[in-house]
Amino acid sequence: MQILFLPKPYAIALCFFMWAIIQTLISYICLKIPNRYFNPERFPFTSFGFEQHGAFYRKWLHVHKWKKYLPDGGALMGVEFHKKNLEHVTHVNLTRFLIESCRAEMTHFLAILPFWLFGFIAPPEVVWIMLIYAVAINLPCIIAQRYNRPRIMILMKKRFNKEEFDETQ
Repeated sequence: MQILFLPKPYAIALCFFMWAIIQTLISYICLKIPNRYFNPERFPFTSFGFEQHGAFYRKWLHVHKWKKYLPDGGALMGVEFHKKNLEHVTHVNLTRFLIESCRAEMTHFLAILPFWLFGFIAPPEVVWIMLIYAVAINLPCIIAQRYNRPRIMILMKKRFNKEEFDETQ
């Protein structure tokens, strides 16, 4: 239900400005959530059957070819841990990587949801543009997390004698 009637170009500009604020706010909130809520061995972060521990994304979406071009949003938010430049392959670092991967997935998923708010300031066709924008910006990041996480977990089980994730909590 549109309550503010602006010319379409201004409405779209306002929507993108609002996206920046909303996405920053969602990122900030997710950064404040304690690590214990981001367990890669629990729903919704575990691999679903069709994902085949990331193989689906490699085979059908070729994620391994394009994920390197995605930005590390944690660096933009001042997070000291950077998933993109994992310097030391230790159990602690890989565990932290898994936690931050879950956090990133949740952040990007939540960043899609507020698209409907733009119905208050823009006509319906612009709201659809905002949904397309939100999915286009966030879905590749979600896919990259869902591709990387099971691969890291498999690496950890092989490298660290099948230690459980919860042992480092």
